[in-house]
Amino acid sequence: MRKSLLIVTHMPSPNTRLLGEAVLRGAQHPDIEQVDSTLVSPFDATHESVLAADGIILGTTENFGYMSGALKDFFDRIYYQVLEKKQGMPYALYVRAGLDGSGTISAVQRIITGMRWRAISEPLLCHGDYRADFESRCEELGMLMAASLDAGIA
Repeated sequence: MRKSLLIVTHMPSPNTRLLGEAVLRGAQHPDIEQVDSTLVSPFDATHESVLAADGIILGTTENFGYMSGALKDFFDRIYYQVLEKKQGMPYALYVRAGLDGSGTISAVQRIITGMRWRAISEPLLCHGDYRADFESRCEELGMLMAASLDAGIA
């Protein structure tokens, strides 16, 4: 049975777009055969797209020690429509942070705790000056989530 992976990520810059594309590339690895992956902006994601997903990866920039306004807007729009219906959904989070990222991770995790989603890994923090290894780490995260869905363990 095919699974659906929704990747909701804020990509306001060329570097953050590279990270989102790396997550998608990992999720679409040729060995992962039964997972359809979709990359969308938080502004374009709807509660219907979350309801249709078997797993979700969230990506955000750190803005003033908090998640991006775009990701917060996403949560504001979908929270109550999916709250009871998607409990236990596997998720992963990555954060592109200029500071330490802790406030951003904490804010997202507070919302996720209320939704009762299940983390498949620790949050991925891409911290400090941009480095090329951020992309490989994001690709691995996408591959981990998609492979977990594909194998039926997430």
